[in-house]
Parts: sequence; structure tokens; C-alpha cells
Amino acid sequence: MRMTTGDLYRLANDLAAEHGPAASDYASRAVMTLEAEGAHDRAQFWFLMMVLLADINSGRIDPEASITVH
Repeated sequence: MRMTTGDLYRLANDLAAEHGPAASDYASRAVMTLEAEGAHDRAQFWFLMMVLLADINSGRIDPEASITVH
């Protein structure tokens, strides 16, 4: 399954809206658990979610704005 940048952005926004700052903790725990299990591709996905969630929670990106990729 392929996800676009917009898909990832919307998913991170949904997680942040549903779980608030705890979403970052969930993503971090998923990364650690999946890496320990050897599921590196899945861990990489959750690492990306962790980065996007941190940006959303800190206000560096606005989940309601259009995506700009540099």
C-alpha cells in the first residue's frame, strides 16, 4: 500500500486530534517495539508519524493548511 504525503499528513493530524500529545508517546513506543521485533519497515512508518506529530504539537506545521514540501 502506498500513501501520499497528504495521506500521511492527514493521518498524523487525525491521531493528534484524537489523542492529543499522547499520540507522540504512542508513536514512540511503536517505534521501539517494532525495532526490537525486527519490523524495520513498520518502525520507519511510526517514526515518520512521530516526527509529524511533534511538528503538529509544537505548532511548526498547521494541519489545516496546504502541504508545502521543500
